[in-house]
Amino acid sequence: MIPLTVGTLAESPERPAVLDGSRFNRHTFWCGQSGSGKTYALGVVLEQLLLHTALPIAVLDPNADFTELARTRDDADRADAERWGDLGIRVLHSSTEREPQLHIRFVDLSVRSKAAVGRLDPIVDEEEYNALLHLDVTPETFSRDTFLQTLAASTDPARRRLGLRLDNLQILEWPLWAFGGSSGAAAVAERPRAVVLDVGGFTHPGEPQAAALGILEDLWLKRMERRPILIVIDEAHNFCPPAPRSSVEAQLTEQLIQIAAEGRKFGLWLFLSTQRPTKIHPNVLSQCDNLGLMRMNSPRDLAELADVFGFVPPDLLQSSPSFRKGEALFAGAFSEQPQRVRIGRRLTVEGGSDLAVAAG
Repeated sequence: MIPLTVGTLAESPERPAVLDGSRFNRHTFWCGQSGSGKTYALGVVLEQLLLHTALPIAVLDPNADFTELARTRDDADRADAERWGDLGIRVLHSSTEREPQLHIRFVDLSVRSKAAVGRLDPIVDEEEYNALLHLDVTPETFSRDTFLQTLAASTDPARRRLGLRLDNLQILEWPLWAFGGSSGAAAVAERPRAVVLDVGGFTHPGEPQAAALGILEDLWLKRMERRPILIVIDEAHNFCPPAPRSSVEAQLTEQLIQIAAEGRKFGLWLFLSTQRPTKIHPNVLSQCDNLGLMRMNSPRDLAELADVFGFVPPDLLQSSPSFRKGEALFAGAFSEQPQRVRIGRRLTVEGGSDLAVAAG
């Protein structure tokens, strides 16, 4: 067992609440309604994992909640702060105003993912899809203008139509693309102790999901290396909803379903955080063995949790609406027995805390 002290027991404040860090080699589901303290508590658990295990962590962060993860609070324990400074935490930003920036290489995406970004169906758009399938481009030679010009000058009508589609949709204008530069997937592949992928500052709504797709596809492609990593996905309903609303979202959901079903044996472990379990694809949710539950008022959501996490005593689940802010129920492989916990203090600065209303 690797003990992680995440707070105190709600009913016995003098006793520490401990999770087993060695049991994050399972998929974890973390949920709580808005205002429950879910994201703050998630930060506490990630800090403990970074301090007391050697498990690399990649965080898909759509709300900039973890962009300050490398910076400790002024009142943090000095010894912990010194250790924290040696971890080498990396943060890649989607905002063009902050460095280093998060980029993905378009040419590194699979054909199916490139087609999803371009809204191409292999049957309905069979000729354009086939043209995409047989394109021969490399990261070293790929540039936006040259690529589009080459397609426009092609003698193949399907290639010209493909070029027009990409140009009309302005896909290659997205700031996300690295072209021949460095990729966020390469940063994750280096396995730093933690890398935060800030996907919330992109201008086009498809960019955060395309960024996540590039990261997850690369991890899956290299799965036989069996290099463990904890993949933390905050606001996970934006990445694997029950009913995908776009071709990119459908491809991303399919990739997460595959990782949820088969990733454990390759060391690809999910940590999914969201407000409601019913907003997550059931084929992903059903694969989770750890549960962190904060205040939840919805009877439908509590019924869903009771169905998926049958090992949790029903009376504990039903007590969730009475949880105070910062209280959580932990159950599953990482908790010796179900426990109600008062979450402890963060070591690092919270990046996306609520804005206050100014007095008039």
